[in-house]
Amino acid sequence: MSPRAGQAGHPARTLAFVESPVQLLNVLEWAHLHGLHDPAPSGSGRGESGVPLGPGRGESGVPLGAGGVGPGVPFGPGGGDSGVPFGPGGAGSATASVPTPALPTQPGPAHVGPSPAQADHAGVDAAHAGPVSAVPAQGRRLPAGAVAAGAVAGGAGAVAGGAELTVVVLSPTDPMTRGQLRRMADLARDEGYRVRWEEARGGTTAPFHTIGGLAGSLRRADRIVMGDPFSRYVQLLLTITRARELVVVDDGTATMEFVAQLARGERLVRWHRKGGRPGARDLLFAPVSSSARRRLTPSDRRRVEVFSSMPVTEIPDGVTVTANDFAWTRARFGPPRITQSADLVGTSLVETGVVDGDRYLEAVRNLAKAHGATRYFAHRRESAEKLHRLAVETGLEIVRPDLPLELIARRGPIGRTILSFPSTVVHTLPLALAGTGVRVAVCDIDPTWLTDTASPRAQGFLSGVTGTARDVHRLAAVSPA
Repeated sequence: MSPRAGQAGHPARTLAFVESPVQLLNVLEWAHLHGLHDPAPSGSGRGESGVPLGPGRGESGVPLGAGGVGPGVPFGPGGGDSGVPFGPGGAGSATASVPTPALPTQPGPAHVGPSPAQADHAGVDAAHAGPVSAVPAQGRRLPAGAVAAGAVAGGAGAVAGGAELTVVVLSPTDPMTRGQLRRMADLARDEGYRVRWEEARGGTTAPFHTIGGLAGSLRRADRIVMGDPFSRYVQLLLTITRARELVVVDDGTATMEFVAQLARGERLVRWHRKGGRPGARDLLFAPVSSSARRRLTPSDRRRVEVFSSMPVTEIPDGVTVTANDFAWTRARFGPPRITQSADLVGTSLVETGVVDGDRYLEAVRNLAKAHGATRYFAHRRESAEKLHRLAVETGLEIVRPDLPLELIARRGPIGRTILSFPSTVVHTLPLALAGTGVRVAVCDIDPTWLTDTASPRAQGFLSGVTGTARDVHRLAAVSPA
């Protein structure tokens, strides 16, 4: 699929809809591969309202600290979700806001002050959140095929020709996800792309304002890129667009399930919900979901691309599958400093009702003890209560990353061994860390850990995630001590 295909007389207009930091990361990877860029002056970084939003600024144009991007904030010994110590010896109110040292990425003292994600959680304006560790300063690079066209006041050169990309952030309400999205949005602006931040869930009338405000752009777009085809928001937006090209970028392991369901002609249902009876909202939304599935099916009038680092086995007829090898991540960051210890990657399987909380805590404790893990990188959807308990009962330093783990690991420091349960990272980290010598090891989910309400497909799906991973060391499920 040509990334530059558009109507005669103008470059292809591309709208990318993202709802999570990982989705935005993969949009950047896709755009890097295809050489897309903003034809407006690079570095202008202006949002839909024309307010300067360049490096170091949030969606409202307020400074986020040095560089605008932070690598991660300790959540275990040393810092909680709102800056309160959550490690052994300290737990505090979830509404407090106590400055917490950020996890440094380079040798030297850590910066002090809550991250913008913490400020979001505690109701603190990002402008007063204090400095956070910045992404290492690097010169702006022009994407493949771009041409510098002279100096622009206050910025780098203009980029001539090429395809137009606007990233639309359909902002969630979860504070950690919002914090990571703010940082990824800064990186997207730094690469020269337009970013439009929508408070899509900011009240009962927000969806109407968001959809109404996007309707014109949707009708004019030549290409739609999306990170979550299961999202009801995205499915609703697909009913408006006339775009002849649709691209689905990775949203983790959900991509595998989406492609398989599309190939089998099934309705689009997230894997951990499959097997249950549809609720009232599912039935009410069924016509929109069916329409979205038809639009995501290739035809003579519409081309569909899947851009993924996941193993895709059931490829629907007419769908183009493009491999994501994290070339942008490797070019932009690293190589990392490697430590001699092991790091453990958390999962939100407890929060989604798949794995029992007590069993999970026991598995983490035994896995950390067996492999000498010292840090636990929390998933952005893991609850504060669970992380507090993990810190107290395992002694692990709990870290809530401010960026997707692929970027955190690539920047370093990172353990020589990374331990994970079945999740997206067992597929993505070996690509992002290629050539560094870091070993990724995955631990299977024992069937006895599953809850009574887990989907009947859960065990098979999780085993498939592990079994199809490349360049990882497979561990047996840890046994109780």
